[in-house]
Amino acid sequence: MSETNSAASPAEGATAPHRYTAAMAAEIEPRWQDFWDAEGTYEAPNPTGELAGDPELAARPKKFIMDMFPYPSGAGLHVGHPLGYIATDVYARFQRMTGHNVLHTLGFDAFGLPAEQYAVQTGTHPRTSTEANMANMRSQLRRLGLGHDQRRSFATIDPEYYKWTQWIFLKIFNSWYDEEAGRARPIEELIAQFANGDRVAVEGRDWAELDARERAEVLGRYRLAYASDAPVNWAPGLGTVLANEEVTSEGRSERGNFPVFKAKLRQWNMRITAYADRLLDDLDGLDWPEAIKLQQRNWIGRSEGARVDFPFDGEHTGKAVTVFTTRQDTLFGATYMVLAPEHELVDEIVPAAWPDGTRESWTGGHATPAEAVEKYRAFASGKSDVERQADAKEKTGVFTGAYAVNPVSGEHVPVFIADYVLMGYGTGAIMAVPAHDSRDFAFARAFDLPIRCVVEPTDGRSTDPLTWDDAFNAHDATLMASANAEVSLDGLDVATAKARITGWLRERGIGEGTVNFRLRDWLFSRQRYWGEPFPIVYDEDGVAHALPESMLPLELPEVDDYSPRTFDPDDADTRPETPLSRNEDWVNVTLDLGDGPKKYRRETNTMPNWAGSCWYELRYLDPHNDQRLVDPETEKYWMGPREGMPGGGVDLYIGGAEHAVLHLLYARFWSKVLFDLGYISSSEPFHKLYNQGMIQAYVYRDSRGIPVPAAEVEERDGTFWYQGEQVSRLLGKMGKSLKNAVTPDEICAEYGADTLRLYEMAMGPLDVSRPWDTRAVVGQYRLLQRLWRNVVDEATGEVSVVDVPEAEAGSDTLRALNKAIDGVTQDMAALRFNTAIAKVTELNNFLTKADRPVPRPVAEKLVLVIAPLAPHIAEELWRRLGHQDSVVHQELPVADPAYLVDETVTCVVQIKGKVKARLEVSPSVSEADLEQAALADERVQAALGGAGVRKVIVRAPKLVNIVPA
Repeated sequence: MSETNSAASPAEGATAPHRYTAAMAAEIEPRWQDFWDAEGTYEAPNPTGELAGDPELAARPKKFIMDMFPYPSGAGLHVGHPLGYIATDVYARFQRMTGHNVLHTLGFDAFGLPAEQYAVQTGTHPRTSTEANMANMRSQLRRLGLGHDQRRSFATIDPEYYKWTQWIFLKIFNSWYDEEAGRARPIEELIAQFANGDRVAVEGRDWAELDARERAEVLGRYRLAYASDAPVNWAPGLGTVLANEEVTSEGRSERGNFPVFKAKLRQWNMRITAYADRLLDDLDGLDWPEAIKLQQRNWIGRSEGARVDFPFDGEHTGKAVTVFTTRQDTLFGATYMVLAPEHELVDEIVPAAWPDGTRESWTGGHATPAEAVEKYRAFASGKSDVERQADAKEKTGVFTGAYAVNPVSGEHVPVFIADYVLMGYGTGAIMAVPAHDSRDFAFARAFDLPIRCVVEPTDGRSTDPLTWDDAFNAHDATLMASANAEVSLDGLDVATAKARITGWLRERGIGEGTVNFRLRDWLFSRQRYWGEPFPIVYDEDGVAHALPESMLPLELPEVDDYSPRTFDPDDADTRPETPLSRNEDWVNVTLDLGDGPKKYRRETNTMPNWAGSCWYELRYLDPHNDQRLVDPETEKYWMGPREGMPGGGVDLYIGGAEHAVLHLLYARFWSKVLFDLGYISSSEPFHKLYNQGMIQAYVYRDSRGIPVPAAEVEERDGTFWYQGEQVSRLLGKMGKSLKNAVTPDEICAEYGADTLRLYEMAMGPLDVSRPWDTRAVVGQYRLLQRLWRNVVDEATGEVSVVDVPEAEAGSDTLRALNKAIDGVTQDMAALRFNTAIAKVTELNNFLTKADRPVPRPVAEKLVLVIAPLAPHIAEELWRRLGHQDSVVHQELPVADPAYLVDETVTCVVQIKGKVKARLEVSPSVSEADLEQAALADERVQAALGGAGVRKVIVRAPKLVNIVPA
């Protein structure tokens, strides 16, 4: 369903050979793109170093403008992809024309699963296909006239780039978070504290007494990058583990939609949790959409409460399970406990046989506690965290056979395992207070467990939970039945009760007030080939060693098979086998790490695809530096803190809202570590974030639900047909698989890149999704034709403007011009490109309708105003108007305030609420003069018919309301 541009017919070509057409655009646009490249038009000078340039330009205020890293897809771009790229380009051009030194470039986030999967299917090396995709994408983007500083472009797969990704990993690995100082510090400083006795490494042993393995284990508990055996999301169908953020709410992989299971594996992690408070607090200084801030706050999930120890007795005396609770005031109502199935204490506390009197409903029908636990663990491993937390109608779990002691009541409470408790939150154990928690209430009812009311209901119900249908959960109620010989909470409000019981627990060393976070440490290992290798080797004792900087980059080796070993998607009893492990010559090496040649084994996992995008803004600043991460003076110039930007960062970062948690949170974490260690001055990577909307398209599906080519669908009386069959239509995403993709190449060929740029910016507010309509593109094409016609004679090709001073252009023309300049300037500064185009269109139409040659000063300002939006035609017209320097660095015209006020405004005169006259008056008319003019008007006099006037209400200059006597 497209429309062919027929604006340049042969007949028109004969009468107007110099009309702006697609053919002319096809000649103009690549010519100016070549010119810009040759002249280095978009090269932004650094204050120092290799990329230092014009000192006058570097002395200007700076603007660092970025797009989110694109992945070079094999399908290439469709018209939805460039929306953000065009927007940042328009904004960057606007900033150049308002006196700024603008850094705007684009690289490629080129590691990732798609290229690896393509390699598996075809045998093509991922680098080969990725580089071909990048070349195609660069060609498509260049055709749009994007003003990127190409000297700064790179790809994450370049060894020169991922050398520094590996370097940052090693800095994180060799760091720890000092909670007292509130920052990361080098691990050597921690080792020194252990060695001199300032800090205890292992109770009862000196640091010098520990062997290498023991020291490594101790340091692993502090390092910001560490390997550990932990529950992970294992996708057998992909052959890799996934971060929590890569698992859907249905418990399946985001990519491929494979089942995901919980498995315990040794993986690399980033201790992002150490920065939870700072990641939360520093959001306040960022200029981000509130919705994105809220998503980050919710993901981090800060909650205040208490940690409480529940001891075991009998054969497990001396052991205790620690819980985190936000309702420590309800401790007296805790009648049972629940541990996550994966909790490490479970195996230690399970007895050989069921205790006497164990209810059959608690056992799951199993002969022994061990059997019950084993079977239930297998059941729970098939669920994602989201599924486990969902409010399922049927509550599941089994009794472990063990009892703990409620520390305030002294009662023995049974300990269960159940899937609704997660190891990833709190301590992986809860005290269950069924009277005041809905999930605990449902579980207690299902397993016939005691329910004790300790918060007096305020909703009219009794204090007997046997009569309740659900838990009573309120924070504005009074405590009851909550006292022992040493402490009483009875009659206290919730806040006071929390404080009292927390103090009592702390005094006895069985609990303390604390803060908990929903945020978990970042799983940083992937069982893939196409990713950054870890710069880590293991000695014969399994101790991890960092490679020295002189051995970086550690490049990816060649392998015969790029695919991780995949399994039956439903087979949870499998474990990863990585592609790198198959290259034994690369894996098993002899290295001298400073203490002589020794045998080592390389880490065979690779980093996740997020790694390269955690710091790429820094590489844009200093892209060829092979001696340091980034030159400090250059980083401070472009990204350092300044007024209104307390954490520094990029001035404008545009991308999709889908990266609210993953990329943005990880990048903030890396920036804070690098800031703490003194490598950068900016503690935040992106100061201002703007989420662009999505360009949508109609998807047409046949009776089988299969998409059909949108371009071949016919519309008949409001219905849609494809090859004689009626099809459905639904607005959705645009994409190759949905057969509704329109490529920018098609639109550029039919209308030119400037038309595409204008159409995408004019479709609506930048942050709102909007449907693509190829038939509407012609409107912006006609705008450019009228613009061209106002400057160039279509018959001769000569400039048609008249050389008269601006002052002689006429007051109406100057008013229209200056209003357009003022409006466009404000709109572009606020990223309101659609309304800026409307104002340019209004001015252009005014000049067209005037039906007389346009004064040269007016024409030049019109060209400058549209230049950020349509740079090719603006550059061509600027040159034809006699200028030799590029339009890119010209100053944007400034509106004359004298022409921003209308000479007259229309005042409405009402009698009894009905309009009786309209007066043209001065915008500055006084209320007295306006009242006098209204009463003197002949139409008003006639409407009054001689009646007196009781009251006159004046709202100068636009309204007079007369109330007759």
